[in-house]
Amino acid sequence: MKFEQVLSIETSCDDTSVAIVKQDGYVVAQSSANQDLHHKAFGGVVPEIAGRNHSLQILPLIESCLEKANMSWVDIPGIAVTNRPGLMGSLLVGVVTAKTISLTKGIPYIGINHLEGHLLAPFLKDDKYQPPENFNYPYVALAVSGGHSQIYLVKEFGQYQVLGSTIDDAAGEAFDKFAKLVGLGFPGGAKVDQQAKLGQENKYDYPRPMIKDKTLNLSFSGLKAAAKRQIEKMSPQSIQEELPHLCASYQEAIVEVLISKLNRAIDLVGEVKGVVLTGGVSANSRLRGQTAAWAETKGLTLAVPPLRYCTDNAAMIGYVGVKRLNLGESSAQDLAPSPKVYPGDFIV
Repeated sequence: MKFEQVLSIETSCDDTSVAIVKQDGYVVAQSSANQDLHHKAFGGVVPEIAGRNHSLQILPLIESCLEKANMSWVDIPGIAVTNRPGLMGSLLVGVVTAKTISLTKGIPYIGINHLEGHLLAPFLKDDKYQPPENFNYPYVALAVSGGHSQIYLVKEFGQYQVLGSTIDDAAGEAFDKFAKLVGLGFPGGAKVDQQAKLGQENKYDYPRPMIKDKTLNLSFSGLKAAAKRQIEKMSPQSIQEELPHLCASYQEAIVEVLISKLNRAIDLVGEVKGVVLTGGVSANSRLRGQTAAWAETKGLTLAVPPLRYCTDNAAMIGYVGVKRLNLGESSAQDLAPSPKVYPGDFIV
């Protein structure tokens, strides 16, 4: 059976997303909802609240997506759903929904690794975005978000080698914790970015953890600790006065480390002409700008999906799902959500 398109579901953390994606990566429609206001008072994502809100939002979003696409269930031959890794309560909502639709409509479904979706997001396209010309496998990808920070060699579809990974905190978490320290609130990454545009990147001398380490692993706990010590020495008034400089200096430390590791990865791998920046943190304007400048000096084709395909979204899950269904893969009704990746998902 040939799958022309699938309906896909993403509920791995606190964003609920539904999409309809064609086999060539064209996104027919996507409907998403975030929960920022629900978690803001707690300074971070509360798993129980996230799961409950997914259960309220998922069916209306499915209806909205079908309506946007001007389609009915007759037009949907298969379903893709994120089942790993992520928050168990959140994943459960998406997986149970996909299983139920699969049973009631008599169509196959498949569980997808959320991270694989991020790695293949550059191949998505719509009326406003196309992948860079001649972009293809193999390529090096930097996937940075609130929960993940890794560097991969994407050899071909289904062949992903982990080159480096964070040994403690993810880059997105480092941004969010810093934002909380200086009173910017949650979610903090975008707010730090906005403030940093008004500040000096070298005003404060923050450490660049593991930047000289020969591995491609990442670490941000030391940077967080250094920033905390710096801020604890300052009065509330001086923090406010220096806020743009604090944000710019902290942001620059993270960006320099990430690009340094990307550069090392390209040099180690060799014979790779493409590089990908993906995940929620790739929305950071400084990271995008500096990565683009670096890629140009290296003669690399840089692919950075638009924000709607960088943050947690169902379109990337649909693209992976439709390809896997067309390869003859599908999931059984005993598929369970998993907080971790499966042993065979990546080459270590």
